[in-house]
Amino acid sequence: MQLVDIGANLTHESFRHDFDAVLARAQAHGVAELIVTGASAQGMRDALALARAHPGVLYATAGVHPHHARDFDADTEALLRQLHAQPEVVAVGETGLDYHRNFSSREAQLFAFEHQLQLAVECGKPLFLHQRDAHADFLACMDNVRGRIGPAVVHCFTGKSGELFDYLDRDLHIGITGWICDERRGAHLRDLVKSIPADRLMLETDAPYLLPRTVRPMPSHRRNEPMYLAHICAEVARDRGEDVAVTAANSSAAARAFFRLVH
Repeated sequence: MQLVDIGANLTHESFRHDFDAVLARAQAHGVAELIVTGASAQGMRDALALARAHPGVLYATAGVHPHHARDFDADTEALLRQLHAQPEVVAVGETGLDYHRNFSSREAQLFAFEHQLQLAVECGKPLFLHQRDAHADFLACMDNVRGRIGPAVVHCFTGKSGELFDYLDRDLHIGITGWICDERRGAHLRDLVKSIPADRLMLETDAPYLLPRTVRPMPSHRRNEPMYLAHICAEVARDRGEDVAVTAANSSAAARAFFRLVH
């Protein structure tokens, strides 16, 4: 059984002291390929460096997360264009809108998001998207480029059924994390995952965040890592009423096709 983790923040400082061990554990648990999220100017540089150091295993995204949208300027856009000329960079993002925390103003978020959508139109690479508490504006931005962009995934989907079907109606892919294992906030996802077509469902850890609450034994450090993707896959398979090998094979095939990974 081989898995693809479509969203791992492996440039996070919590992985610096044991990165090689983290990667080895992931591979021992069936994670064959990982997409390293680049979400800021330095983050996307670091993600590319990791991908180059581990060819065929790690790949990178390059984008500006809405939290960092206030830093988006001409230099950032030039860096994005430079990085998206590199073959190891397989998606534009993480980009989108986050009105839950508003670390950047809504105006700054919209500006950065719209510029990155245009970059995706120009370069043809898929989009790695973030949306929280900004559904209407997010859809409006996406509709503005509908028919001109390549495939797009709403990563770490945590929304309700209305949001899910809005995305599915627009042919978007859906990324499911360990949020589904959270009985307090993610229980509704256990029913919703049944509605996601097999060729548009992808799995991710969002490590080091969102450690699945159903992992046993629960690690004392509470750091999520890619090895737990196998646990997420098993939970999603149970909720979809299918064998775990089927969920693994379909989600991995979807991810490899989406990111155009050579396998």
